[in-house]
Amino acid sequence: MNRKARAVWQGTGKDGTGHLTADSGVLSNTPYSFKTRFENEKGTNPEELIAAAHAGCFTMALAFQLQSAGFTPTELATEAVVTLEQEGSGFKISKSALTLNGNVPNIDRAKFEELARAAEKNCPVSKVLNAEITMDFTLA
Repeated sequence: MNRKARAVWQGTGKDGTGHLTADSGVLSNTPYSFKTRFENEKGTNPEELIAAAHAGCFTMALAFQLQSAGFTPTELATEAVVTLEQEGSGFKISKSALTLNGNVPNIDRAKFEELARAAEKNCPVSKVLNAEITMDFTLA
């Protein structure tokens, strides 16, 4: 399976602008720039997209872990916070912090944590990130 997205950039790194498009159409000429990345201008940035990808991947992986163990979640909600830090003259994504809120009938805290830790380690986005990954959770 292959997924594809395109980036087009015009101008310098600080003053230029770009847009992102994905074949699915979810991103369609979505703006990004220095200001959307390092300030608060409307648009997206690579770290936000990685955070969304990590939250989505982990949550789906956990749903499969739960299903395999015989549990059906009422709801799984995950927030991912990706940290971008300066490294030398450039930058590095140093951390992705996952915060999970789960509502899963008939599961105890220990089993939920076991399955959530397995999902954290085994989702494809976790495997590709060269960063510290943490996971905190609450179980309703």
